Amino acid sequence: MKIYPAIDIKNGMCVRLQQGNFSHKTVYSSDPIKVAQGFEEASASYMHLVDLDGALDGTWTNKKTIQAIVDAIRIPIQTGGGIRSVRDIEERLSVGIDRVIIGTLAVKDPDFVKMAVKIFGADKIVVGIDAKEGKVGTDGWEEISHRDALDLALQMQDFGIQTIIYTDIAKDGMLQGPNINYTKKLIQETNLTVIASGGVSCIEDLECINEIGAGGVIVGKALYTNKFDLSYAIKRFEKR
Repeated sequence: MKIYPAIDIKNGMCVRLQQGNFSHKTVYSSDPIKVAQGFEEASASYMHLVDLDGALDGTWTNKKTIQAIVDAIRIPIQTGGGIRSVRDIEERLSVGIDRVIIGTLAVKDPDFVKMAVKIFGADKIVVGIDAKEGKVGTDGWEEISHRDALDLALQMQDFGIQTIIYTDIAKDGMLQGPNINYTKKLIQETNLTVIASGGVSCIEDLECINEIGAGGVIVGKALYTNKFDLSYAIKRFEKR
């Protein structure tokens, strides 16, 4: 199971939200480049990077910061937030991003995902499924659709997607444990690599996610609040 340390960027700063609520924002660093370098030094093998401004307005507001992070570290990065067009994907890949995460458009225009896989390949496209009570959120989690998370995952699988990131919105940033049951359901009922996200607070949470067969886990607030050591978690759960 791969550990993905997360950096969420808003206004060029490293922040964390509670349940995706932009009014409940905590700034952890004004230097996300330094944060990324710290994760790399802790032996992280992959980075998860989200442009929160982009998720809201669909623009690449934090391009300069993201470019600087890419240039500062050697490990691969997956990024999402504001992906609305083929050009958006091309721009991210062109600066050295390894994988691009499609979220809102997977719900609003599923055929876009099919097209993206054909153009860029399944290894470059990840779908982010962010859900609340099983229903998928869109537009930076400002809206909750009527789309069922499992149904969306199965459709994305049919379109050639190999990897999804499943985030329980209610759990995100709360340090109250991940949604193990629904994550397990996605793993068991699809052939996708499922990366779990939201609510991780301790090593025991990582144990639970590892036991259900997740391909990876995204860890954010638990690292910023020193709930456990990233280096230790990587040594324990990643098979190198």
